[in-house]
Amino acid sequence: MEIPKFNETFLPILNVLSDGKVIKARELVRLVEEQHYSYLPEALKEQTTKSGERLLDNRINWGKSYLKKGGLVHYPQRGFVQITDKGLASRNDSLSLEQIHSNVIDFYEPESNRAKANITSEDASPQDLIDLGFEQIDRSIKEELLIKLKEVDPYAFEKMILILLNKMGYGDFIETTKSNDGGIDGVINEDQLGLEKIYIQAKRYTDAKVRETDIRNFIGAMSGDTRKGIFVTTSSFDEKAKNKARDAHHTIILIDGLRLVDLMHKFNVGVQIKNTYEVKTIDNDFFDSENL
Repeated sequence: MEIPKFNETFLPILNVLSDGKVIKARELVRLVEEQHYSYLPEALKEQTTKSGERLLDNRINWGKSYLKKGGLVHYPQRGFVQITDKGLASRNDSLSLEQIHSNVIDFYEPESNRAKANITSEDASPQDLIDLGFEQIDRSIKEELLIKLKEVDPYAFEKMILILLNKMGYGDFIETTKSNDGGIDGVINEDQLGLEKIYIQAKRYTDAKVRETDIRNFIGAMSGDTRKGIFVTTSSFDEKAKNKARDAHHTIILIDGLRLVDLMHKFNVGVQIKNTYEVKTIDNDFFDSENL
């Protein structure tokens, strides 16, 4: 008898959600355990991860995360979960991890990483498995981060971009008046004295791409005291928009959704460090020391 693997929680999660109700994520974990894993001995139920989280809770939460990626559940609001029509249609199937993966759009996985995803415990070193685990966690966090960015208030999104740029080492920033910003959402100082200014445009789009007209309007809104601009979006830029930015007399940096979450993750904006793990190795210098 052992704790279920995270992919073995798929069907129990869908069964608990099968009435279509919106429930709290914490309540989902409790109900899945109560209805499907109550037979487990208490000693197993109380097993924890290295960080101290209950292992069973961790497995159920990862199962929920993968079901969301596959479109079988969704989060109608923060901290709540609900089954989707796709999930209702799938709950009587024998869902495998491979089936879930086939439903997931490749969000943030370069071709070079896909080979790593095929690593198994039989042919991987412990370090390989650690590295792969961290990569999977990072991809999951970045995906969730982009979803949250697409849901925030547009004005809040503009402020988040200014905070990010400040964390990246740029100087003080100035938010423009929201009622009449003329296409400029903020101004940051490239240096601490404010001798060089960079204009910022932030577009929180769900699906629509940034078009050439958006870039043209941004360039037109930039005053004569700067020739540098950064255009940030949660979506992407169409080819004409990229060409317009590249051919402009101004220096225009384009940051799409994938690059944005990369930067936020790197500079710890909108994310926080949950756990720190130490991996120790033998200190050969200690054993080779002549002073022993």
